[in-house]
Order: sequence, then structure tokens, then C-alpha cells
Amino acid sequence: MMNSTEPSSYLSFTSSSHLSNDSSSFNMSGSSGPDSGASLEVLSLRKLGRNLEQLLDDLTFDYSDAEVIVEDLSVGVHRCILAARSGFFHNLFVQGNTSSPPKEGKPKYYMKELVPYHKVGYEAFLVFLSYLYTGKLKASPLEVSTCVDGTCAHDACRPAINFVVELTYASAIFQITELVSLFQRRLLNFVEKAFVEDVIPILLVSFHCQLDQLLTHCIHRVARSDLDDISLEKELPFEIAKNLKSLRLQSQSDKENEMDLDNTHEKRIRRIHKALDSDDVELVKLLLSESGITLDDANALHYAAAYCDPKVVAEVLDLGVADVNLRNDRGYTVLHVAAMRKEPSVIVSLLTKGASALETTSHGQSAVTLCRRLTRPKDYGAKTKQGQETSKDRICIDVLEREMRRNPLAGDMYISSPAMADDLHAWLLYLENRVAFARLFFPTEAKLAMDIAHADSTSEFICLSASERSGNLREVDLNETPTMQQKRLRSRLDALNKTVEMGRRYFPHCSQVLDKFLEEDLPDLFYLEKGTPDEQRIKRARFTELKDDVQKAFNKDKAKISGSGLSSSSSSSSSQKGCVNYKVTKK
Repeated sequence: MMNSTEPSSYLSFTSSSHLSNDSSSFNMSGSSGPDSGASLEVLSLRKLGRNLEQLLDDLTFDYSDAEVIVEDLSVGVHRCILAARSGFFHNLFVQGNTSSPPKEGKPKYYMKELVPYHKVGYEAFLVFLSYLYTGKLKASPLEVSTCVDGTCAHDACRPAINFVVELTYASAIFQITELVSLFQRRLLNFVEKAFVEDVIPILLVSFHCQLDQLLTHCIHRVARSDLDDISLEKELPFEIAKNLKSLRLQSQSDKENEMDLDNTHEKRIRRIHKALDSDDVELVKLLLSESGITLDDANALHYAAAYCDPKVVAEVLDLGVADVNLRNDRGYTVLHVAAMRKEPSVIVSLLTKGASALETTSHGQSAVTLCRRLTRPKDYGAKTKQGQETSKDRICIDVLEREMRRNPLAGDMYISSPAMADDLHAWLLYLENRVAFARLFFPTEAKLAMDIAHADSTSEFICLSASERSGNLREVDLNETPTMQQKRLRSRLDALNKTVEMGRRYFPHCSQVLDKFLEEDLPDLFYLEKGTPDEQRIKRARFTELKDDVQKAFNKDKAKISGSGLSSSSSSSSSQKGCVNYKVTKK
């Protein structure tokens, strides 16, 4: 057996000289030959690997003599195997365990104490542990090494990077050098593909694990990026941030005079940021009045959304003097920054104050896309027990997706993936139904709203019967390119939405009737002849109520706008006669 302090792995599928003397004269058919010993050795090592793997996978008989606690989950391990494979574990077990006395059962070791600089998750530790036992590296579990964005290739998204980072930390701390080399090569491939903010965890692991080649590569990538100095100082060790700023200054030596002017301005901005760090919004107000710098000059909302307590974000928003949709030098809005932080209360506060979920970065990513690219399927689909908090990751995505669906002008955001394309068609269908019902219930008002919105094209596809509709939304025109289809659907969506907006503005009571009608799925009322006698009777009664609601709404809106000069003599009452046989396409 190898010396227990040897850090490198020795289980592999290659031949080993210490077995060749015993098996060199045999192969599987019983004949001798020069390759027979190597073949038998490979088979023996494979069988050994399978047998040792059963110690991890088969829980029928638990032979483990220690436990490693990872993310509050216990993983049974065998100290003899870990000590033989890793010098780190050999020294750990020789020193003895201080976490729990022997009388309490198996010794327990906590991952957060073994790996101080970064977390190693449960799945990453199992992959690493499997390699120690079998010499084989398992494939990365998709639920923790991919994101929930269906359009992502997962070749450089944050979950893919983070999983390899976790494996790198484990391999370096536990002294398995061949794995460190393997994962360092993988991380090198990520550096140029990833967004610069996603390079930060790679830079950190290379710094803490002293991976000089990877560290140099990361530093140069970040130095030539547009990542601001404040972000570097907040997220990186002091010496790394200082090194990065020095590299940047070397390329700006001819701008010393401009830098002197900027230093005064920057100092004032930093005072505002420090006041935000101290949760002192009153001091922020004082600094703003004394310095002449605005919240927008300091990108104070961006800073607060990224680093401050959610209550501070709300207080800064309440000042009412910051542009909630302001872009920083990198082209990120405050909502983009909040989406990357994944703090639901911050996102909700921004949306409540008018932050637009439709804005995209220079890379074409909306806030919800950024959030998806940072979220693992494990976190998004995590089941919570009654009384427990729902996953923050899921809440953030759900809130942003609802905001996108609420705003029909999302455009490209709705067709960036199959799921979003379904949302686009569903929203178009909803708007078409809404305008169609408006023309049935309030024909004059609907036409007036369309005229005010200059939505002449709307009348081309809003027809009074299903058979008259201008084709299925999903109908394919072989002469129509995806770009042409996108423009057509966007134009259609804009026209419908303008009509609905004008209806809400000038005929609010009529719009409320339509809201209730569609939300309660009342279009089924138009099939009065269907269902049991009791169901038909209930439908007729509800239909009578609906007619009364329509007439009351019309009268209220008519009284409200009678002095505005708008002509609104509706034929609503007469329209009800032909409604019963009207068919509507349901979502």
C-alpha cells in the first residue's frame, strides 16, 4: 500500500507494476501472453472499484466509522480509505477528532470547518468521495451543475462554474493533486466564456488554493473588463483588488490630471456608500445636500440593491429622488443588480416603485434571465415542508416572470425560449378575447378605444366569430422567417395592448366588468345549452347578472365622460342578444 501521506490518487484503470508478477502468465482465456497480466489487472481494478463503490451506495449494511456533515446532511465515510488516499485526511485522523467525544458514537467532521474559504456542497462532496473510493470521476449531477434557463448551453453559467469551483476546493484542500490539475483546466476554459462577474468565484478559488496559472488568467480577464473598482473591493481580497487596480492604472498613466479631478468626486461617492453600509439614510441625505452629488451620480440604488439590507433599499427608494431605471456604466439597471443578488424583498421594492422588468443588458439579458442563469434546478424545484420558507431563488424568478406576463410589451423576452413563446401566445389570446368581448358588450366604447389608440390594424384580426378569425396564432407560414413572425406578433400585441389601455383609461367601469368576466373564466356562460339542467339554470341566472353589470358599468362611464366631448352612445344592450352562440378560443 502507498504511503498514507502521499497526496495523489493511486486508483486508476492503468496497470500497476506490483500486480504484474502474480498475473503476467495468464489472460482471460487461460493462455499466456505479454498483455495477459495487464488485462487481468485492469479487470481486477474495475472489480475493486465496483466493490468499494458499494460501500457508498449500498446502505443495507453500514460499515462507515465516521461522518462528514455537509449542508446539514450526514455522509458516512471509512477513515481507513480516506487516510490511505489523502494526506489531509491521514493527518486529520491522526490528530484525533475534537468535534464529538467517542462516547457519542461515530466521530463527526463538519465540512464548513474542513474547507474554510468556500462551501463544498453535498453533491460535490459525493462526486469527490466517489473518486476516492473508485478512482472514477462521476458525471456532474444536472440539478446542481446547470441553470434553469432553458436556452442556456450550461457551458459557462454560474451553477456550472460553481460546481467545478466546489470540486476544486475539495480536491485542493484534501490534497488530490490529479483532480486539482483536471479541474484547473476546466476552470481555465470557463474564464473567457463566462460573464466577468461569473469569473469572480474562479478567481477566488485560484487565489485560496494557490493555482497561479489560473489566478493570472483571471486577473487579466477582470483587469480588462468594465467591472468597477467598488465591486472589486467588495468581492475580492484586498491584495487582489489592489493588484487589479494597479494593472488598470498602468494603462491610464496619461490621464493623471483627469484622475485628480475624479478622485474628489469618487471620495464623495464613497462617503455615500459608507453611509449606506451603516444603514444611515439620514446621513446619506446630509451628504447629498453638502456635496452636490445626486443619488444617481453615486449609483446609490445600484450599490444598495447589491450590498445593503433590504430595508435600506426601501428607505432610499422612499426618498423619491433616484431614477429606479437608471443604468450604471456597465449598462445594468438597478433591477438587473437585484436579480443577480436574488433577494425577493429588494426585487419587489423596485418593481413597486416602477422598475421595468423589460430592460435588457448589453448582452440582451432581462432581469428574469439573469436570475434564471444563476439558479440551479435543485434550488428552483426544492420542495418545502409546511411552515418552512419557500426557496428565495424560486420566489425571485416567479415574481419577475409574473411582472413580465403582466406587461404585454415584453416583446423578445416572450419568445427567447419555448416556455416564453407559450406565454406570448397565451397573452395574445387573452388580449384578443378581451377586445372581442369588449366589442360584444360595449361595441361603441370598444371602437372608440381602438380609434383613440390608433389601433386600426386591431380590427383586422378581432372578429366576432371563431370561424372569422385570421388564422391560428401558431399557424406556420413557410414564407415567414422567425424574425418576420416576431415583428408580426409584436405589432399585433402592441395594437391590442393600446386598445386595452385606452379602454381602461376612458371606460374604467366597463373594464372592471371585463376583468371579472375573464378572470372567473365566465366565457363558459355562452354555452347555455350545455351541462345538466341545474348547471344551465345557474348559467342563465349568472348571465342575467352579467347583463345587469354591463348596463350599470356603461351608465357609470357614460355619466363620467358626458362632459368630456367623447361620443359614447353604446349599443351594449342590443349586443347581448347575439352573445349566446358566440364561441371564444380559450387559453
